Amino acid sequence: MAKKVSKNARVAQRAANAGSGKDHVKVVKSIKDPVTGKYSYQELIIHKDKVKDFFAGK
Repeated sequence: MAKKVSKNARVAQRAANAGSGKDHVKVVKSIKDPVTGKYSYQELIIHKDKVKDFFAGK
C-alpha cells in the first residue's frame, strides 16, 4: 500500500518549482515579405521579461 503524501509536503514541492513554467509566454509576430506581400508568422516561447525586446526586433 502506498503512503499518503501530506499536504505540507505537496505545498513545499510546488514552491520549489514555482519559477519553472509560469514565467514563459508564447509570442506571435507577423512578418510581411517585401517581395510577395504575404504574411508569415514567427512563434516563440520566451521569458516574459524579454517580450518587449522580441517585438522591438533586438
